[in-house]
Amino acid sequence: MRMRKDVSDGTPADADRPSRRSTCFTLTSLSVHRLTKEQARRIAVRAQLLDAPRPRKLLPVVQQLTLLQIDPTAAVAPSADLVAWSRLGSAYQPADLQQALERDRTLFEHNALVRPMSDLGLVLAGARTARSHERTANWIRDNDAFRRDILKLLRRSGPLSSRDIPDTCVVPWASTGWTNNRNVTQMLEFLMMRGEVAIAGRLGRERLWDIPARVYPADVVVPSVDEARRVRNERRLASLGIARQKTTAMPIEPVDVGEAGEPAVVEGTKGDWRVDPAALGEDFEGRTALLSPFDRLVYDRARAQELFDFEYTLEMYKPAAKRRWGYFALPILHGDRLVGKVDTVADRKASLLRVNAIHEDVKFTRVMTKSVNAELVDLAAWLGLDTIESS
Repeated sequence: MRMRKDVSDGTPADADRPSRRSTCFTLTSLSVHRLTKEQARRIAVRAQLLDAPRPRKLLPVVQQLTLLQIDPTAAVAPSADLVAWSRLGSAYQPADLQQALERDRTLFEHNALVRPMSDLGLVLAGARTARSHERTANWIRDNDAFRRDILKLLRRSGPLSSRDIPDTCVVPWASTGWTNNRNVTQMLEFLMMRGEVAIAGRLGRERLWDIPARVYPADVVVPSVDEARRVRNERRLASLGIARQKTTAMPIEPVDVGEAGEPAVVEGTKGDWRVDPAALGEDFEGRTALLSPFDRLVYDRARAQELFDFEYTLEMYKPAAKRRWGYFALPILHGDRLVGKVDTVADRKASLLRVNAIHEDVKFTRVMTKSVNAELVDLAAWLGLDTIESS
């Protein structure tokens, strides 16, 4: 791997979509953009490729979004596939993602996220020198022979699943949770974060591990940690359109963007925002979309509340009697508004999409109802289900 300070931000110019003419946004003398909530929402929706017309290809979509989150819950469909479907429609098939990850190598999986291979250097920056938690560092040190055993086996026989790798650890990983004594999986996870192993693909839900040289390109450019942080903030802002400079820490991937972009204020909200200047002044044509609960348009629940007046909680961890919207309710986007949730589940044995409820946060018009129903029909067809059953 080559080290270099200057890297491209990797953002596609138009995510494979036609360009649009601009409208004007007002700047104050201090160059702070003053936005209405409607303008802010439209910036966010367009940045997430949820306006019309739809994009046409998977790779430009992931390049623009920067990531697809992997989650094993498949009440409707795995989240990464559902996010891709929300953008591409039924033209997208899960096999497209598998091909991009395992054969074309245009995407890669790392820490429960799918990212463009063009962003690999940003992820690996500082991987070898990053300071681990003291407990983790001590455990890896105490099990260095175990670590070397894994690397030797992968060099000789990879790719392998974790169950194919012998547990030769000296000090077991202790935990009160499900990771207790899962020594092989824990070591593989830590080595992945250090850039010493890579995910080569999956066999069903099971990850296949290998040495990076057989998964990652040889000419990847790894920037400095500071440069990588700057570019990742810029890429994240381009994918969100508008975001906070600093906010509550989130698991896996931040939702704040540091000094990226330009300062903005949004009517009816407190504090300052950062906006992507390239997202200003664009026309907007909305559409209706059903979203994964892990979709980046709604993932930051605070931003969704501030800009869209949208309240949402993923309720699959709640007892059924305490759920308001459903086990895996899908947020509904209509134009530049989040207008409700669909409580639905794919019953594959019965070949039907069960729609338990459609929760209207605002009173649906006939157009909205027709559009949501059309999306449900398309979702069922995409899933290969024969029937839609409504409660």
